[in-house]
Amino acid sequence: MSYLVIKCGGSVLERLPQTFYNNIVELYKSGVCKPVIVHGGGPLISSLLTKIGVETKFVDGLRVTTMEVLDVVEMVLSGSVNKKIVERLQKVGGSAYGISGVDGGLLQAKPSQNAEQLGFVGEVVHVKSELIDAIFEQGQIPVISPVAIDENGQKYNINGDVAASAVAQALGAKLCFISDIPGIYAEENGETKTFHELTEKQVESLIEQKVITGGMIPKVKAAIDGLTHNVEEVVILNGMTVNSLTHFLQGKSIGTKIIAGEMQNV
Repeated sequence: MSYLVIKCGGSVLERLPQTFYNNIVELYKSGVCKPVIVHGGGPLISSLLTKIGVETKFVDGLRVTTMEVLDVVEMVLSGSVNKKIVERLQKVGGSAYGISGVDGGLLQAKPSQNAEQLGFVGEVVHVKSELIDAIFEQGQIPVISPVAIDENGQKYNINGDVAASAVAQALGAKLCFISDIPGIYAEENGETKTFHELTEKQVESLIEQKVITGGMIPKVKAAIDGLTHNVEEVVILNGMTVNSLTHFLQGKSIGTKIIAGEMQNV
């Protein structure tokens, strides 16, 4: 059974329909794939930081993380958000196991290359995929919070898209980013055009044109990194669309598929 890494962004988690979780459980129980969920929680983190009077800053879609911010990030991601996803999967008949990247050293990290600006934001250098396999051996669906740890015990905030890509690379999985939009799109002559397939060079061009901005930048960069390191396929899907996961695995053309290849006309 092949792996499917599903990244659920914090902006969509509260609005994903029950059918989305039904799909995940059905895909696993029917033997279609082994689903691994990696989640974010950005809006909830920002909300709590605002409540306690801590300013939030972003650089290229990544949250600047001080030690104070890191404590809140871990509390929200590994606590509240992680357990809500576990609960929702179990409500539809699944069996799920929530785990942080810190637990057992699942996600091992180093400081990001832009550490001076970003603080305790990390890059994943190793994924203990045997821990994920052990969870599946118990008949559970892994739900992973993207907080990581280094060899000295320092914890790091990992962008959820980056963490999902790293997990998919370690498992040789397909990678699916769940959003609340139909994929990457642009406005042309007053109409919305969705790109159903993009190459790496096309993505770079769209970033330069500022068609791809904000939080979509780390998402597409994580997708490209995955494709060059053992990830079989990457797609950005609208999780609000009924059966979008199932349709993707059936090979239907939905969302935006990011592929390795030569430049085409954007």
